[in-house]
Amino acid sequence: MRPDMPMTAQDALVAIMVAVSASDENIRTAELVSIERMVNHLPVFADYDVDRIPVVAQTVLELFEEYEGLDALFGLVRDALPEKLFETAYVLACDVAAADGRLGEEELRLLEEIRYELNIDRLAGAAIERAARARHMVV
Repeated sequence: MRPDMPMTAQDALVAIMVAVSASDENIRTAELVSIERMVNHLPVFADYDVDRIPVVAQTVLELFEEYEGLDALFGLVRDALPEKLFETAYVLACDVAAADGRLGEEELRLLEEIRYELNIDRLAGAAIERAARARHMVV
């Protein structure tokens, strides 16, 4: 993030979603559509300026190129995100991961790291993951 544009709680949620999408080095269209849909429709993003998404996405991608970039990303997210939205962040992360119908090792590892960094209870995490899987099932 630019110094004149500190990360907001909504930016942190977008950053988590972008990170999950980019974790396998292949940002898929289904994942981008999922992010766009959530930002456009969820109450937590009601007053969010969507013009910030490219800046947040670029920040995430730049951090992924750094040695300690993931730790830096989690530091930014924890600083910007109130604890009451930690589970929301995990729900959004799981929905993006499930959006393309496949979960690679990189996405699974990042989801595990998000659970750890945001202190998501094991049972709550399992319920969130199961709900995301159910929402993205196909016939």
